[in-house]
Amino acid sequence: MKAPRVSLEQWRTLQAVVDNGGFAQAAEVLHRSQSSISYTVARMQEQLGVPLLRIDGRKAVLTDAGDVLLRRSRQLVLQASQLEDLAYNLDQGWEAEVRLVVDAAYPTERLLRALAAFMPQSRGCRVRLREEVLSGVEEVLLEGNADLAISSLDIVGYLGHELCEVEFIAVAHPDHALHQLQRDLTFADLQNQLQVVIRDSGRSRPRDVGWLGAEQRWTVSSLSTAAHFVSSGLGFAWLPRHLIQRELDAQQLKALPLESGMSNHPRFTLYSHKDKALGPASRILVELIKTYDSCNLDDQP
Repeated sequence: MKAPRVSLEQWRTLQAVVDNGGFAQAAEVLHRSQSSISYTVARMQEQLGVPLLRIDGRKAVLTDAGDVLLRRSRQLVLQASQLEDLAYNLDQGWEAEVRLVVDAAYPTERLLRALAAFMPQSRGCRVRLREEVLSGVEEVLLEGNADLAISSLDIVGYLGHELCEVEFIAVAHPDHALHQLQRDLTFADLQNQLQVVIRDSGRSRPRDVGWLGAEQRWTVSSLSTAAHFVSSGLGFAWLPRHLIQRELDAQQLKALPLESGMSNHPRFTLYSHKDKALGPASRILVELIKTYDSCNLDDQP
């Protein structure tokens, strides 16, 4: 890669000349001599082979080429400043990245609001968000590949902070055969129908959660795919209410009138890496997740 001929300090000098209206004013702001400022700009023009400024009366004015280059240079100088800030923050123990793994059934709206609030406080810390299903979350945490985890499972050996409950309901398309019975349904009624289930993304110890008494089951990899299948008239499924509220309102899905167990309410928990102390960015994100989880939010997608 070709080394740049113009330094960041030279670009800063040009910016000072333009922003402050001239060489003398820039010299005062930068605590340098006017001759030093003039030499720096002249040297830049020589190195670039492009005129950057022209004198209009007693004022330095950008040329067309200078205007384009100055605008690009502002981004360059800003990024360099942000890079230096990031280096300082890392030296102070601030993480470069927070790895967060979340069960796909956790309300996305709550997580989105927490992450949006985290952004202006992040100091350049990146968030690597990973979605898993059931034991997939536990597996990622146990393997040491996550700093924070949100799961509906009790993860042995970890203390966590309790979050919200998520309501799962049994649903099918309004025209499904189960709704045509027009009575409360027993589990025997469900046994003869196709159930759409979501695959546990864990590899070592996958779990079956929810009623799985149907003789015929189709397994899909995501909640959204299951919702699409069922709202198209294919089978029934247990799905989070917040994920399918629009389909319920649009009468594309309808809750099954079960005699008992019409819904279940798993509670989610926020866990952290037990063998690694949380850094300042992770601690801020934890507090924001807890705050926005406990708020009275509209969780409709």
